[in-house]
Amino acid sequence: MFELLGSFFGFVVIAIVFAAMAIKMAKEYERAVIFRLGRMVGIRGPGLYFLIPFIETAVVTDLRTVTQDVPAQDIITKDNIPVRIDAVLYFRVVDPVKSVIEVQNFLIATSQISQTSLRGVAGNATFDDLLSEKDKINDQLHHAIDEATDAWGIKVMGVEIKHVEIPDAMQNAIAKQAEAERMRRAKIILAEGEFQASQKLKEAAEVLGGSPMSLRYLSTLNEVAREKGSMILFPVEIMGSLQQLLHKDK
Repeated sequence: MFELLGSFFGFVVIAIVFAAMAIKMAKEYERAVIFRLGRMVGIRGPGLYFLIPFIETAVVTDLRTVTQDVPAQDIITKDNIPVRIDAVLYFRVVDPVKSVIEVQNFLIATSQISQTSLRGVAGNATFDDLLSEKDKINDQLHHAIDEATDAWGIKVMGVEIKHVEIPDAMQNAIAKQAEAERMRRAKIILAEGEFQASQKLKEAAEVLGGSPMSLRYLSTLNEVAREKGSMILFPVEIMGSLQQLLHKDK
């Protein structure tokens, strides 16, 4: 009797162990790639699925979108400017079988191909493009990485350049260039204003019968006369024009 009970309990224990080994569960975002005696036989999940103990094994793959930082890369741009660039990559597994069979570790492989693609794309761009054409650079990176990882069952959802760092000496040079550009624009605006003012003085002189220089001199005198104790000297050359303007006003 005791021997029968012992055998029964032993059978129950063995059955429980085999059931624990055979019954598996995959979450909604997971898929199990099944291998039977080393050969891939299909995909199972989500939910409960069964494995033949000692005969079948499973490799579970996560199908959710992965956010992966691309480490900063030291790059020389097309116009020979040293920069340091990092980025962020978004991708997901769309073919669990390829992600298991075609590459040893798709996370490491995707990270490595992202770094080489970043160096290649940024190295073929100018420094100005990296600063002003980020959307274009991102699209080129997206295409390059997606094309390389397609054979691994990976779909790249997006890639974004985060930072573009340059040496301090280059930052100072860029700041000086920006300041020179602002001064150039200011001088252009000032010159345009002077040109428009001269045109207006010419028109006014034609109406009043004087010369544009006389009107400009009067305008300058008006500004100088605001200062107390100012002494005003009239050049002889414009005295005649001023007298004509005064008689014209009368």
